[in-house]
Amino acid sequence: MIDPQQHAKNRGLVESILQYIPGFSGYLSREYRRESDSMTRDFLADKLQKSKKGLDEYGHTLVALGALDQLPMLERLRSRLDLAINRLKAQMPGYSGFFDFVQVDEELLTDIYEHDLALVQQVDAVATEIQGLATTQLTPAQVVPQITAKLDGLLLKIDHRENMLKGVAAGPNDG
Repeated sequence: MIDPQQHAKNRGLVESILQYIPGFSGYLSREYRRESDSMTRDFLADKLQKSKKGLDEYGHTLVALGALDQLPMLERLRSRLDLAINRLKAQMPGYSGFFDFVQVDEELLTDIYEHDLALVQQVDAVATEIQGLATTQLTPAQVVPQITAKLDGLLLKIDHRENMLKGVAAGPNDG
């Protein structure tokens, strides 16, 4: 996977020159926004996917302790996690569609970038908490509801992002 921070550094000399051609730089900017958006969503989905290791280890610990009756809670958590991963992977490509034929609304673009930053931070917090399950001494009843609630909040934020890109978001404070 390409590091999103390296994305801007990977522009070739030809692309740099073509940015001076009238109309082409706007096209490149849209393509870079799309590519950056895709890399961000892939990065976030991958981070959540990797956090499953902590969930798996926690499940193995429960099995070793004979707490099989608590495994369904973990499976429901895994389902919510899979839903978040799938929504990130399948989400509408950012900055496309209506942005192609109209002037980019810089305020909306700023709102989306701010929303994406919050999304990155939220994914990082949820993934860290799920990975931490591997070493927790708490029961699923003590930890799973809180993590599920955080995943539900993450799903709402992903949905809000989709609505922002479609241009139907109710307002900047929603989601």
